Amino acid sequence: MEKDPFANFKAAQREGWALFAPLEAVTTPPAGLLVNFAGIKPGAAVLDVACGTGVVAVSTARLGARVKALDLAPALLERARFNARMADVDIEFTEGDVEALPYADQSFDFVVSQFGHMFGPRPEVTIAEMLRVLKPGGTIAFSTWPPELFTGELFTLVNRYLAPPPGVPPTTLWGDPQVVRERLGAAVTDLAFERELMATSALSPQHYRNTFEATAAPIVKLVQSLANDQPRLATFRAEFETLIKRYFRHNIVRQHFLMTRATKR
Repeated sequence: MEKDPFANFKAAQREGWALFAPLEAVTTPPAGLLVNFAGIKPGAAVLDVACGTGVVAVSTARLGARVKALDLAPALLERARFNARMADVDIEFTEGDVEALPYADQSFDFVVSQFGHMFGPRPEVTIAEMLRVLKPGGTIAFSTWPPELFTGELFTLVNRYLAPPPGVPPTTLWGDPQVVRERLGAAVTDLAFERELMATSALSPQHYRNTFEATAAPIVKLVQSLANDQPRLATFRAEFETLIKRYFRHNIVRQHFLMTRATKR
């Protein structure tokens, strides 16, 4: 088997995203929006890719769908299984890589992902795998961050201080409808987009920054990398808080996101 050139990158992600669980309260409402936008029906076979703490998978299973879910981080899968038990739904969770999905061709009626598949280092491999396991006539749907809005701007800021490995394109390209059109290409029809808002509670810009420094993998990694360069870390934090202030109103940080839906030919 060919060696994965991004094995170290993925190992770092597996470790970094293990801290994400406290943010599930924020991502739960957008999960409901994605499930509704995808049009998932009872009895459908559904795969949740890069499922994190399982908020999309659980929301889908509650509709009566037959759900499988996959994530790279064992700690998040443990939390996802807990959430499934708490919601009294049956979901098959698997530790795995979006670039090598352990499922047969044409296994699912729906393949979905909320802010997850976009971290696969090779978009062409990720989308090929998601479409491979989707049945013809099935629906692919996902949520991502537009580059020109808050979270997209945050990823751009992080990349200025800690660039991704060579060959890994910016995550925010998944939030550009034109790029999404190109990546899905002729493999799909009925491509549709919709924008929504995720509202994140915070007591101040500093409170929000501290929360993300403890939970969001790219920022966790960046802060660790600057531990021995306190002036540069202070500059990053100041820029981060300036960005937050532009989207902070009444103890809410407004994070707009893009939902994509398409039908496989």
